Amino acid sequence: MMTAARSADSGLASPGELDRYPYAEAPAVDRVGAPAWDGADPELGRVGRRAAGSRGRGLHGQLVQQLGQMIVSGDLGADRPLVPEEIGQRFEVSRTVVRESLRVLEAKGLVSARPNVGTRVRPVSDWNLLDPDIIEWRAFGPQRDDQRRELSELRWTIEPLAARLAAGHGREDVQQRLTDMVEIMGHAMAQGDALTFSRADSEFHSLLIQVADNRMLEHLSGIVSAALQVSGGPVTGCDRPNETSLAHHGRICDALAKGDGAAAEAAMRQLLAVHPEVERVVPAPREH
Repeated sequence: MMTAARSADSGLASPGELDRYPYAEAPAVDRVGAPAWDGADPELGRVGRRAAGSRGRGLHGQLVQQLGQMIVSGDLGADRPLVPEEIGQRFEVSRTVVRESLRVLEAKGLVSARPNVGTRVRPVSDWNLLDPDIIEWRAFGPQRDDQRRELSELRWTIEPLAARLAAGHGREDVQQRLTDMVEIMGHAMAQGDALTFSRADSEFHSLLIQVADNRMLEHLSGIVSAALQVSGGPVTGCDRPNETSLAHHGRICDALAKGDGAAAEAAMRQLLAVHPEVERVVPAPREH
């Protein structure tokens, strides 16, 4: 198991041992002190343990989670390079684990590796903000309010359109599955089973986007799933199971069964604007 970061005064291996490592190390003069490995928000640690466990990852996944959370939270900034040797010693993992973890973070746009510069954190403008991991890390870090607002606005753009398009594709098998999810949500709510409600809700919204038969929208279904998993705040009707939320899900199913795209879109907008907080962030359409 990966342990907590060692104290800052622990011994570091010689920089010469990095000669076969593809991520170049910055010149020694650029390194003033070690990164603040112990500065992460306690809430971030909770997310890391949950995420790593749910995805079945080992040391590699845990290190990706920990470093990703620390970068997104600002605990690791661009003021100094991320030295693989130091990372390995702080978290007691092998060079291979560090190398693969940095590659994953580089693919997400969080870090970049350049000769004579080293591996450094990239500016937020370079991050892949639609990556589900980054969505999760931001939603439980210092940027949580901005992340949840942005996700709410994005869902407001994506899902009503998906509902309208889905009404034009009368796939009875999918419509039945959507109805089944609403029934499961109703039973879960009656029993106070928030986890089952959340899972059924997530499948409902993912199915709806998939049946819209638009590959670009389908590509975004992972974002909606991530938004449902990390929303946590009073932003949409999906966050707090209640009769109103359940009724809106049912109205969407009814509109899909009738092939009524306008009604499906309207029901989805009502679902995403159940709470007053959403109406302040994304105003509901005006009546004509």
